[in-house]
Amino acid sequence: MANVMDTLKARGFVKQVVYEDELYEKLGKESVTFYIGFDPTADSLHVGHFMQLIAMHHMQQAGHRPIILIGGGTAMVGDPSGRTDMRSMMTKETIRHNVECFKKQMSRFVSFEGENAAIVVDNADWLMNLNYIDFLRDIGTHFSVNRMLSAECFKQRLERGLSFLEFNYMLMQGYDFLVLYKKYGCQLELGGDDQWSNMLAGENLIRVKEQKPAYAMTFTLLTTSDGKKMGKTAKGAVWLDENKTTPYEFYQYWRNINDEDVEKCMKLLTYLPLEQIEELCAHRDERINKAKEVLAYELTKEVHGEEKANIAQSQAKAAFGGGDAELLTKEISDAQTVVDVMVAAGVAKSKGEARRLIEQGGVSVDETKVSDPNMAIPSNEFVLHKGKKVHLKIVIK
Repeated sequence: MANVMDTLKARGFVKQVVYEDELYEKLGKESVTFYIGFDPTADSLHVGHFMQLIAMHHMQQAGHRPIILIGGGTAMVGDPSGRTDMRSMMTKETIRHNVECFKKQMSRFVSFEGENAAIVVDNADWLMNLNYIDFLRDIGTHFSVNRMLSAECFKQRLERGLSFLEFNYMLMQGYDFLVLYKKYGCQLELGGDDQWSNMLAGENLIRVKEQKPAYAMTFTLLTTSDGKKMGKTAKGAVWLDENKTTPYEFYQYWRNINDEDVEKCMKLLTYLPLEQIEELCAHRDERINKAKEVLAYELTKEVHGEEKANIAQSQAKAAFGGGDAELLTKEISDAQTVVDVMVAAGVAKSKGEARRLIEQGGVSVDETKVSDPNMAIPSNEFVLHKGKKVHLKIVIK
């Protein structure tokens, strides 16, 4: 069995590991059950989750067994990690809906069949009915408040106020690991590096209470070369749900990332061989655009499937040159709004029809979906999209 830690390190995933030598040996000679947690704070996964899903895929391909832990219980509390304020409270119904959405999206990345089939569990199943006194006596006694306050996830919140509700989060995440160890033999927790303190809490809890080995490994966070989290646009998060971020918008996000981020994203987010990635990213001049196209296509295919990736690629090439699809150019004068442009370009028969198309969410300008019927034209040259088939290059004279 090839050692998956070598793969993860070579592709830039690994940030911190506890008992690294011991874990490396175990991963190289036996199948290890591991888990990654996802708090269902929205009805779709986003780019921030993407890397965790790819890592899970690498682990499963190497023979290890994934547990997808959906935080239906912990989402009722809210993780303070990386936050400067308290998360808004969600209802049980909202959380339940989000959990179902997550399960559907994750099926693209992990297999739920075979010898090391992935399973999905929800920590609401054991957290929601806990007896508080029993929990404090059984679990709380193993946590040092002094050590918890020194954790990075709490430090940044202390000045602005940390609620006791959130202070419990670390105990709950540590308890999750213990439950998964007892029920499924789970020995390893994986996650983003902002979860390091929470993950150590669970690993230590198993070693103290069960006197058995447990491990934690964090991944580097998906950030740009200047340290900002990836997956944000002027419109907000880049979602994996095509109803929130269309395949075309998703493709264009990756096609337009900074040159300095292309190689890192290729290693972390695609399954392309490292030799091919190095060859594609060998040059930092205009040739890096080819690498960006490959990155955008591969990621869109992973998330939305080959057919939609082909359509997005065709749309992008048509809109911005170099594609097989023919892009018509319309020269228009005396237009002030997008509605004016749609009528002048023949995309809509009347202003009323143009407004209805906009209200139905079927019109975009470049990468931005038009939501305001009175939106002014953004520049003298842009691409107008109507639905999935009409793409016009507009030139305002």
